[in-house]
Amino acid sequence: MTKGGFLWKFAYLAVAGGVFLIDQSSKAWAVSRLRLGDQITLIPGLLNFAYAENTGVAFSMLDDHGNTGRWGLSVIAGVAATLVVYFFWRTPRADDRILGALALLLAGIIGNVTDRIRLGFVIDFIDVQFGSWHYPTFNVADMSIVIGAGLLIIDMFLLKKKQQAETRPVGSVPEGN
Repeated sequence: MTKGGFLWKFAYLAVAGGVFLIDQSSKAWAVSRLRLGDQITLIPGLLNFAYAENTGVAFSMLDDHGNTGRWGLSVIAGVAATLVVYFFWRTPRADDRILGALALLLAGIIGNVTDRIRLGFVIDFIDVQFGSWHYPTFNVADMSIVIGAGLLIIDMFLLKKKQQAETRPVGSVPEGN
């Protein structure tokens, strides 16, 4: 890898570090401001800040397994972070969407596993609802993971389209036209 490639990858890692710091800072704010049952309404009927402790995984699944769950989920997150770093370093410099996605995944994974190891639970505080529909409370790390995964999914579809276009004979019309 060229020197420029290393610098770009370190820039992506710096962004991941920034997202991690924003996540941890926002969670510290939530603990100090919202932990005693306070709720802040930003947009009535849509967006609130409300403190929650999540001992499970997404949407509090597997939240009743105590220390076994805590350390088991931490190990799984550690393996996931290791795989993300592995694929990050193997990804060519030109694949900005993949590098950005992997950096966001890494920041989110590390943000949540830091809470889980340090506290035994993940701090959530962003509460979204619309009428009677209520989305599970989440945090900045969760948003980072979702955006990173979304970018990877988009890239898969774009790659599939590109591969289909490359295998089509010259002058042929794509299906559906």
